Amino acid sequence: MASWAQIVAFSATFLEAGGVGRKDGGDGQDETGEIATYRVNGLLPVIVWDKEANGGTGARRVVPMRWGFPDPRDWRRPRPIHARAETVDAKEPFRTPFRDGQRGIVVFRTFNEGEEVTTSTGKTATKQWTIDPRDGRPRGFAFVWRRFEIKDVPAPLLAAVMVTVAANDLIRRAIKPGEDDPRMPAILEDKDWPLWLGEEDPAPVNAKAVLKTMEGVNWTAAPEPKGLPRKT
Repeated sequence: MASWAQIVAFSATFLEAGGVGRKDGGDGQDETGEIATYRVNGLLPVIVWDKEANGGTGARRVVPMRWGFPDPRDWRRPRPIHARAETVDAKEPFRTPFRDGQRGIVVFRTFNEGEEVTTSTGKTATKQWTIDPRDGRPRGFAFVWRRFEIKDVPAPLLAAVMVTVAANDLIRRAIKPGEDDPRMPAILEDKDWPLWLGEEDPAPVNAKAVLKTMEGVNWTAAPEPKGLPRKT
């Protein structure tokens, strides 16, 4: 979650030219300053490095993309929606865009994690928790994106998936104690943005090195209040 105004204010520091593009459609609010909730299969404002901009010198820009690659059996279905940091450079459909520099950043202020719980009826359900760093500072989350040409669809589909890393101690203990391999988003340090986007060093091995678990945090994890739309 982050307001569009926060995204504009935060990203303006990192964008070299062109400002921040509009978030047309999808989930969340526009430039009203209200909190926008980004959901799987909705649009995300993805910061990318456009190496052809400014006469070939390059510039950052924000491009709307769908959250989730298209399922080969039905492109309308977003699957996959995540890529593991450990294998993002080795397994398709992530390997090719990762190595080609199609790496992006989405700015969030808070994010959600799901806990698998057993209901009173014995069924399994997902309990949503909101992770809040409490400092109001938006952070850049790592994404990989691709351009898809789909039969009978006139315009190409730009789609992105979130990169995940091993969960930190807070998420592992508070939300996912029963999982064998708990995960969380790959959150980038500000200094690592140029490496991830491919501005300073195009070598994929160095981009992969910035995908780390953010430990030692003083965040809060609270169950999502009932009645709010589910966030992913």
